[in-house]
Amino acid sequence: MDPSPVIFDRRLLRERHARAQALGPSTFLLDRVADDMADRLGAVLRRFDRALDLGTPGDAVRRVLAASGKVERIIGAVAFDEEALPFRDGSLDLVVSALALQFVNDLPGTLVQVRRALKPDGLFLAALAGGDTLTELRQSFAAAEAEIEDGVSPRVAPFADLRDLGALLQRAGFALPVTDVDRLTVRYATPLALMHDLRRMGATNVLAERRRRPLRRATLARMLEIYGARFADADGRIRATFEIVWLSGWAPHASQQQPLKPGSAQRRLADVLNTKEISSGEKAG
Repeated sequence: MDPSPVIFDRRLLRERHARAQALGPSTFLLDRVADDMADRLGAVLRRFDRALDLGTPGDAVRRVLAASGKVERIIGAVAFDEEALPFRDGSLDLVVSALALQFVNDLPGTLVQVRRALKPDGLFLAALAGGDTLTELRQSFAAAEAEIEDGVSPRVAPFADLRDLGALLQRAGFALPVTDVDRLTVRYATPLALMHDLRRMGATNVLAERRRRPLRRATLARMLEIYGARFADADGRIRATFEIVWLSGWAPHASQQQPLKPGSAQRRLADVLNTKEISSGEKAG
């Protein structure tokens, strides 16, 4: 089997996270996701003995899990590769992850490993950056490079969309998979302020195919002009979209609700809708 393509430079990602900590991290997005995760877990009517926080930068998620009263023991896993989990099959009750798995090269493989590491009826809950994240920055850079450098280089990660991630959950063998999206628009004084915030998030370019030469001043200046012209509000502040895709799924267990077998319905759909059923060979009047 061919190895998964290398999209992200994982070593560089770790360096960027370390730099963000040294600069003083910007945590507003992680804090929001952590609070949302606590709310989602609060709706689950059970406790979890052994939980894993998979790859989440910082300790925001572990803090809310500890305060929730839902989790007995929490393992913080940032020192190992999310693509090679060092856990036995059926050893975890809960796996959570916040804004980390979008930088995994082999996401399908990681999801399979998570499902195997969960005990039967164990829960996986994760938040990833979705496909519309930083769409304004992506468009502005692409337009500027097309004008100044006669070609576009990859600068913003190709985040997955909702339908793809839902299909990956099913492919990995999760039961009762659910996906949904939370969109957040953040306003900044300038695009440079956004870029500085991304640096303090550890979220700057870690694409393996990124250009190695420094960004040209003319390209940056043109990008700033395009961003301001296309994505500024009346007060001059610019908009930045962050799309958060939520994934949840359960390790299969006999006690879970099962889909009905084909042909097992007790009532016809036409009766439920109070309409007349028309056979496939009959024309509607």
